[in-house]
Amino acid sequence: MRELRIDRRDGGIEVWTIDGESRRNAISRALLRELDEHLARAAADRALRCVVLTGAGDKAFCAGADLKERAAMSAEDVHAFHHGLRRALRGIEEAPQPFVAALNGAALGGGLEMALACDLRLAAESAQMGLPEVALGIIPGGGGTQRLARLVGVARAKDLVLTARRISAAEALAMGLVTHLAPGPRLLDEAVALAARIARNAPVSLRQAKRAIDGGFHLPLEEALELENRLYQDCLGTKDRVEALRAFAEKRPPVFTGE
Repeated sequence: MRELRIDRRDGGIEVWTIDGESRRNAISRALLRELDEHLARAAADRALRCVVLTGAGDKAFCAGADLKERAAMSAEDVHAFHHGLRRALRGIEEAPQPFVAALNGAALGGGLEMALACDLRLAAESAQMGLPEVALGIIPGGGGTQRLARLVGVARAKDLVLTARRISAAEALAMGLVTHLAPGPRLLDEAVALAARIARNAPVSLRQAKRAIDGGFHLPLEEALELENRLYQDCLGTKDRVEALRAFAEKRPPVFTGE
């Protein structure tokens, strides 16, 4: 049985749903394999413009690792699982398409780390988020300590990580962890609408803008500006840039091909 349900929408959008509602959409080894598979497919799919990642049901986006599966793992298995988690989340982060996380319920531990690897996050008004690892004798190991601090600042990240507390969607919005809230029944529609606004833009420009922001964030300003310039120059020779100028002159929407 597949653990990641793929729904192709108009406009080059896909909705990836973690399909394990009975297990609160927990992260299993099978899910990580399927993420790797679909990330590789997405990287080669020039027609795919944006991905919405969500969970089945209304209780959890993803409640973290599947602890029942984890209990049967050897120490070697645990290390392999951890490596696979880090690889999959880095794959989301480095994907050419923007990823929008639609947090339909609890996003805890590795589930919140998965959301942090996405480019944008929307949450249902009832969603809760947290990194409870220190209460379980470990630390966030899927990038949580690093991505959270980069997103909301060191002080807020330490507050969440060191207390292991859960926060509401409203608090997550106030600190910038998520950018939009929606009533639960409207969340997916709003996430897809946001993806559509992204997807109508030039694919090469989206990819280069994502690289510029992520790659330059912690560089010294001059190096970051040079990175931005290199990525900007890559856009100048594209057919999509010519199409955008022609469409502007002809007062019509551009038709981008990713070339």
